[in-house]
Amino acid sequence: MNKKQENWLLSIWTVALIATLGSLYFSEIKGYIPCTMCWYQRIFMYPIVLIGLIALIQKNISIAWTTASLAFIGGCISLYHYGIQKLAFLQDSAPECGGASCTGAYINYFGFITIPFLALIAFAFIFIASLVILKQTKE
Repeated sequence: MNKKQENWLLSIWTVALIATLGSLYFSEIKGYIPCTMCWYQRIFMYPIVLIGLIALIQKNISIAWTTASLAFIGGCISLYHYGIQKLAFLQDSAPECGGASCTGAYINYFGFITIPFLALIAFAFIFIASLVILKQTKE
């Protein structure tokens, strides 16, 4: 593993850690109840923190396939969740949620930045960084 790949691994871990801490901040400190879609996104983000840390310690770049897969699936969920928040025609297809509505937005900075949007950005970065690692491995 070269230094660039190690830096990409560190970036993946850092973004996943910040996203995880952010989600815990919103739910545990701010008291926002996560909806069902938020839980699905957490299911795909939280393991990346542990997997990324282990990959860094072991200097194992082959983990990029796993992080890319988790980020792609999590990103698709985030994109759909963002869509049901922002696009009226998708709101009818929103899943029935427990304590919180999947169509509601606890935050809405600048009229478009919501929690699923933040998750989507994190998943997109992790996915792209994983692809960069895989591309560098082939070279």
